[in-house]
Amino acid sequence: MAECNHQCSSCSSSEGCQEKEQNERAIQNTKGIRRVIGVVGGKGGVGKSLVTSLLAIQTRRLGYETAVLDADITGPSIPKIFGIHDHAQTEDECLLPHLAQDGTKIMSLNLLLENETDPVFWRGPVISGVVKQFWEDVKWGNVDFMFVDMPPGTGDVPLTVFQSLPLDGIIIVSTPQSLVSMIVQKAVAMAQRMDIPVLGMVENMRFLKCPDCGREIPLFGSDDAVDSTNVPVLERVPLDPKVAAACDAGKLAETDVPYLAKTAQLLADSFGGTKS
Repeated sequence: MAECNHQCSSCSSSEGCQEKEQNERAIQNTKGIRRVIGVVGGKGGVGKSLVTSLLAIQTRRLGYETAVLDADITGPSIPKIFGIHDHAQTEDECLLPHLAQDGTKIMSLNLLLENETDPVFWRGPVISGVVKQFWEDVKWGNVDFMFVDMPPGTGDVPLTVFQSLPLDGIIIVSTPQSLVSMIVQKAVAMAQRMDIPVLGMVENMRFLKCPDCGREIPLFGSDDAVDSTNVPVLERVPLDPKVAAACDAGKLAETDVPYLAKTAQLLADSFGGTKS
């Protein structure tokens, strides 16, 4: 083999060299990530981004290094929830995750857009490629728990995440409605076919607590819809105006709420081990 003269434009083997370099960079960027948990919802509007953010925040409060990979490319909510409006920085041809105020590492498409309200007119394969780049081309450093906020459904992006990222399991997010539970079963079946462990379900917007008497007012009805999925419920989260206001203000990490602390502890007990 001829000695490399680093003149890639005139080299017939340059594509192979570039692919090798990209693979080596991906390995270097992701070798410090210990656990990857996908947050999945078969239907939009069930609160995946809220659950993803709370899991990262509560796990961070236990002393673990956490990160969020925002794979919901066309509807990124994570930066706003964490109060991030800056653009991502680069280093050595790689992106750097943005550090939220609590120390959680964030990467989202909104950190790359000129204006955070700009729409994304991309087809599925392009979006999937961006998600893969967020995994391979971001200098994540040491991460104990990475949570992946996935878009709804069972299309290109969830498939890319299931095939490209070393998922340790997924957490399903649902509301207690028969319509949602039917679609959730599709997401569960997809995970099972891909041999991805389903760790459990977070039932969101289960009730509204009366501010006067404290009574829990069900918003959608009985537990039959959730029970029909045969997925264990890890926690039931209420519709809490304080949480909604904190997300709108970008101060969820600064707000003292107990939601998903139990699930974060369960993840720590199951996967935690030594902290970074």
